[in-house]
Amino acid sequence: MAEVTVKKDSCKGCRLCIIYCPAQHLVLSSKLNKRGVRFAQIKEGTQCTGCSFCFLMCPDSCIKVITEKKEPNARKAASTPHTL
Repeated sequence: MAEVTVKKDSCKGCRLCIIYCPAQHLVLSSKLNKRGVRFAQIKEGTQCTGCSFCFLMCPDSCIKVITEKKEPNARKAASTPHTL
């Protein structure tokens, strides 16, 4: 599983992350950000698969996906953030 964070005040509400999320993990907020638009947010009750499609599709780099990779014979999982 993975953790997704969205920079809400940088989001322009284009919905590309929502459209391309196969897990339907993202939705538009009912609130407005500093730009005056509804921003992408995590949908309650869903789990991110860590595919990073939202990260790849966001034209403004508003999304960060952190996945936990478990390596064989490793005691601790390494975090791999996907950012530009």
